[in-house]
Amino acid sequence: MSAGNILIVDDHKRVRISLQMLLQDEFEMVNVLSNPKTLLNELQANCYDIILLDMNFSAGVNTGNEGLFWMNEILKHDPDLAVVLLTAYGDVELAVKAIKQGASDFVLKPWDNNKLISTLQSALKLRQSKRKIQKLEIDKQELTRELNQRKSEMLGRSTAMMNLRKLLQKVAVTNANVLVLGEHGTGKELIAREIHQQSDRNRKPMVSVDMGAMNESIFESELFGHVKGAFTDAREDRQGRFELASGGTIFLDEIGNLSLAMQAKLLSVLQNREVIRVGDHQVRSIDIRLVCATNKNLQEMIAKGTFREDLLYRINTIQIDVPPLRDRGSDIVLLAEYFLMNYAKKYSKGRLKYTDEALVKLRNYAWPGNIRELQHAVEKAVILSEKEKITEEDFFLNQKPGQRIEIPAQSFVKMEKQMILAAMERHGGNLTHMAKELGVTRPTLYHKIKKYDL
Repeated sequence: MSAGNILIVDDHKRVRISLQMLLQDEFEMVNVLSNPKTLLNELQANCYDIILLDMNFSAGVNTGNEGLFWMNEILKHDPDLAVVLLTAYGDVELAVKAIKQGASDFVLKPWDNNKLISTLQSALKLRQSKRKIQKLEIDKQELTRELNQRKSEMLGRSTAMMNLRKLLQKVAVTNANVLVLGEHGTGKELIAREIHQQSDRNRKPMVSVDMGAMNESIFESELFGHVKGAFTDAREDRQGRFELASGGTIFLDEIGNLSLAMQAKLLSVLQNREVIRVGDHQVRSIDIRLVCATNKNLQEMIAKGTFREDLLYRINTIQIDVPPLRDRGSDIVLLAEYFLMNYAKKYSKGRLKYTDEALVKLRNYAWPGNIRELQHAVEKAVILSEKEKITEEDFFLNQKPGQRIEIPAQSFVKMEKQMILAAMERHGGNLTHMAKELGVTRPTLYHKIKKYDL
């Protein structure tokens, strides 16, 4: 039995009964109509994949125009519906006209049972294929829209940032592969997104992949895709990240975390610009702009034999070094003001301001965690603030290893809950990404979510 629904529209009772008996074991649902005037109501009431439609309904009229009229009405309702026409007159011109107007196929009365079933099965496969392609395109458009809406906040007036912007303007307009280097929390993904936004690929998606969270068991499936039945959980064909990014940019974060085996597979795809889905033999061409990032010293890894030199050459046409926050001078205050504005709005804290002493404290701190640490520090301060100004006491910086900072229990619970909720919103509930941002393990995060009933 095919997982498809078919509607038979014919004014002859014997035809309807014969077709229903023939097809009831071939399709999941088989319904019949004697009058096409109720056809549109039926299409609104039930979901069909195929309409088997007679060409003539009025007595003495054999032109086939009635069938063409109702076929066009069906396709107005759903352009992807498979319409197979039934006629007792083998008019080739009419068949060509019907197919040109959107019919999937044409069957002559009296029909051959096997041929009819084969024709309907082919029409069903075409319908299902169209729906899969449509779903993939919708998914891709939604992904593109979502990712491209996340504008890069390349804030900064320091000399380091001005030089970085000039370099990005030169690099972005090319198709050169880019390697972004920098410490944790310096905004390497923002750099990648800025490159994409300034390129002529910005109408297509930038797909980000956290290679640090990629284990060997899912590497090929996630990046290159798989076909139905390739492994136990492969219930349908699936595009990999490279196919999704085709025409746009793919950002491979934490590239230094890949094993040598995964590096070899990645190198092959980058050299050939082709992927083969897991369980498939078809070669699929891809058109991608590659941007990679890492905080590791890849040259040292090459010397130790843990990173392939040929892969480094492939990903490193242009190298961009992102300056740490401590080297960006006045940008610290600018970013702190930006985060304060955002979090004051997010947590409905009105128009919060910093005291001068607070800004001096922020400016003088080394920020080993860079922009990400500053962002989290401001968020904590906003959550815990009970006045109109953020003071230096609201920032818990420079604490020594093992030093305990006393925070009222009620305030700490409130802060923790709000930070988890904020991370949940940012990452769409992805526990791996949330745990990484919050600096806890997945089990710990899961326990806290249950504890706070979030």
